[in-house]
Amino acid sequence: QVQLVESGGGLVQPGGSLRLSCAASGSIFGIYAMGWYRQVPGEQRELVATITSSGGSTQYADSVKGRFTISRDNANNTMYLQMNSLKPEDTDVYFCNADIRTAWNRRTYWGQGTQVTVSS
Repeated sequence: QVQLVESGGGLVQPGGSLRLSCAASGSIFGIYAMGWYRQVPGEQRELVATITSSGGSTQYADSVKGRFTISRDNANNTMYLQMNSLKPEDTDVYFCNADIRTAWNRRTYWGQGTQVTVSS
């Protein structure tokens, strides 16, 4: 069984920084593209950033370009989101997502989410 576990969320003042982590565990044969999404309850989940399997290519939502950086450590099956210059509108639940191959199949997995609150 595969699990994705996010951590690193919390309360931060505007202009501050947070670093989110997403750790994958279980019977994993390979992890392909990974990404971060965010969602306000009752609204549609929004793509924040994605990263390819090698980490060589990344994409960002316009709203976070220049402020957020996505990265991954393939040796430890972990992905990160460095968030700088945080704004109140970045307040959301952040979810990680990964395309994972196991012995039985290949599909997309989601973490449980971590709350990020930007407020003074």
